[in-house]
Amino acid sequence: MTQIVIFLLLIVVLFSLLVEGKVHYYDFLVREQNFTRLCETKSMLVVNDRFPGPQIRVHGGDKIYVNVQNEGSHGLTIHWHGIRQLRNPWSDGPEYITQCPIQPGTNFTYEVILSKEEGTVWWHAHSDWTRASVHGAIVILPAVGTTFPFPKPDEDEVIVIASWYKGDLQARVDEAMENDENLPHSDAYTINGQPGDLCPCSNEATYRRKVDYGKTYLLRIVNANIDADIFFAIAQHNFTVVGLDGAYIKPIDTTYILLSPGQTMDVLLEANQVLGHYYMAGRHFSSENVAVVDFDHANVTAILQYNGNYSHLTSPVFPSSLPMYYDFVASLKFINQIRSLAIPDYVINVPLDYEITTRMFITTSMNSLYCEDSSSGCETKQISASVNNISWVNPSTDILEAYYRNISGVYSADFPDNPPSFYNFTDESYSIDTVLTVQGRKVKVLNYNESVEIVFQGTNVLGGSVNHPMHLHGYSFYVVGYGFGIYDNVTDPKGFNLVDPPEVNTFAVPKNGWLAIRFTANNPGVWFWHCHMERHMTWGMEAAFIVKNGNTVETSIRQPPDYMPPCNIPLLDSTLKNLQEITKKKVEYR
Repeated sequence: MTQIVIFLLLIVVLFSLLVEGKVHYYDFLVREQNFTRLCETKSMLVVNDRFPGPQIRVHGGDKIYVNVQNEGSHGLTIHWHGIRQLRNPWSDGPEYITQCPIQPGTNFTYEVILSKEEGTVWWHAHSDWTRASVHGAIVILPAVGTTFPFPKPDEDEVIVIASWYKGDLQARVDEAMENDENLPHSDAYTINGQPGDLCPCSNEATYRRKVDYGKTYLLRIVNANIDADIFFAIAQHNFTVVGLDGAYIKPIDTTYILLSPGQTMDVLLEANQVLGHYYMAGRHFSSENVAVVDFDHANVTAILQYNGNYSHLTSPVFPSSLPMYYDFVASLKFINQIRSLAIPDYVINVPLDYEITTRMFITTSMNSLYCEDSSSGCETKQISASVNNISWVNPSTDILEAYYRNISGVYSADFPDNPPSFYNFTDESYSIDTVLTVQGRKVKVLNYNESVEIVFQGTNVLGGSVNHPMHLHGYSFYVVGYGFGIYDNVTDPKGFNLVDPPEVNTFAVPKNGWLAIRFTANNPGVWFWHCHMERHMTWGMEAAFIVKNGNTVETSIRQPPDYMPPCNIPLLDSTLKNLQEITKKKVEYR
């Protein structure tokens, strides 16, 4: 009898270990290294001397500790994009939102807690434009004892598409901000660190992936670009898309895909073509006006190379299915196919109409900031961006610390549920009230377990209407609808998808259109949300949620770690202006 009891206890212990998952430890050394691309050598900040950075590979339900040692020249933070970090905002990573920077010569250990994420997500710096070179993939395999909801692939392959900038990127950004100029566009894109054959001085280092005929490969694709939506295709090969943003979706058979900045995608590829060399290629999709040509036109390439003895053309085949820069129809055709898997093993829990307790209508706009200090040479305005006509400005201590320790003067809890005025959002004309924005640090406070609906409305203020890939930290959300023109709160909800809406963490507000999302606020903490185009975030298109604790320890923010990177404790920033003060000023426009 005693032996039986011991045996049963061992089974219980073993099962609990499987359920809890494994603990992984990684070390990230951040420092400058020289890299040569596009015929020039430059120094840039990377992790573990690699571009892109190291891959993290785990199973669902595991826990990860990452010790980040900063040997660079300025502070930075790391964000675990697509990981919810349940009750653990302390390790989410956005600079001045949940922590202050890890200063040069110091370190900080992140605790990354997985929950239901499965598929491909990623990590990246969340400080200024450092994420251009500080980023990498996170592969989350099915939890031990489970498998994929599709036939198991023979192998997988991570493909990171990123931006390449000549010279010192941060210096270029700082100069543009100081001179009130447009922020820099990339000079090329890269696939796994290389621009490919079609860029200068690049063909000898083009990334190659060797494959065996007859095998199926799971491509784990990360769009780590700073600002670019990317079309991606492989010559003469079809894709089956099975995952998006760390969640499975209904399979999409297609000859190309489209990824917004920050999105990740899991794609099955059958190596079933004639033995040879085939280009994988990416191309910028521009949602701007067709008259705007000031963007990176470089086609990034890598090579899919079949193993075997055969002769091949001097140049690989280029994908004829890759859409062109302004192919709006191709972009919409792909996006319209995205649906959650929504099967018993992968259920969805989209809040229904009667469950919604908070409704928000948020405009995303390009704007101007009035500058009062004429002695500095600024007499009219700065380029800016806003949500509900509020342009975010970082504090000098982080919002989470201020909230948790009840420090006043860091933020205000009055982010509005609606814009200050309603107007023809997509019209080409605009008035002083719509152009001028106010700087602020306003957050929206949500009660635990609230059901939230947000409609993001794109605007054409200053002719700046483009796609805005909105990213929410700490959550995934359901995309229940999107459309073009001005959102109609009577007719448009009738078309909402409440059956199998995509569950994502990043999705684009269409150019001159709207995006409707829903989520349940069941993760307490401070959670950033922002446009994932770095230029728009730099100009202020972001804000934050504070989700209050529930009534139990299990529904409350965890205790902070023993050490967090230190911050300064500021007084209330008297430079933040309100809209009424600004609109009294006489302002000239460009």
